[in-house]
Amino acid sequence: MAHRITTQSRGHGGPTYRAPSHRYKAALKHLGRCDQTVTGVIVDIEHDPARHSPIAKVGIEGSKDTYVLVTEGLGVGDEMSWGSDASYKNGNTLPMSSIPTGAYICNIEARPNDGGKFVRAGGVQAMITDKMEGRVAVRMPSGKTKWFNGECRATVGVVAGGGRGEKPFVKAGKKYHKMKNTASNWPRVRGQAMNVIDHPFGGGGHQHCGRPKTVSRGTPPGRKVGHVAARRTGRRR
Repeated sequence: MAHRITTQSRGHGGPTYRAPSHRYKAALKHLGRCDQTVTGVIVDIEHDPARHSPIAKVGIEGSKDTYVLVTEGLGVGDEMSWGSDASYKNGNTLPMSSIPTGAYICNIEARPNDGGKFVRAGGVQAMITDKMEGRVAVRMPSGKTKWFNGECRATVGVVAGGGRGEKPFVKAGKKYHKMKNTASNWPRVRGQAMNVIDHPFGGGGHQHCGRPKTVSRGTPPGRKVGHVAARRTGRRR
């Protein structure tokens, strides 16, 4: 192999495949800790290059403005609270042990006070389904049930920005700017369209693989393309 294939280039860690985190506005974590309550007012709703959902700029008395994830239904001038004493309403963040069963939640912490790790994409939500002995069962967007510590905090409501996938890009330029803020290379050329020196599937009189597409897990990096460690090959036995 004279040239690196895409998989090897991505593993090299060059600037093409690095996320442009210097453009991102904030880490978007929960404010404060479980043992204290923080209250702020939404100053503005802004776009974050790091995500497809809008974010809220929140003003906190005695502190500088900060950015947080915003839920559907909130706007400029609305109040948001974080802490165990926060009331149960849309946009507030409180321990899941204090949130009633059947409520929609988002931005869930994996461990208490880690700032929020799960259910953060635009338009998604989870639901609290059960509670027992300091643990809370949550039905994730995938449909699976995951158990969390009852002290883990979550935001009440649905992440804003739902339905973004229903609007087409229409122009390649818009897709270019969208992909420019992600850790990926776009446009992506098919391996069959490459020359034989650039990809295992390249070359030939017409565009075809010329070899089995299913490879084992231990295949060398220069050949590890196609269906890696596939459970089924489609070959009849």
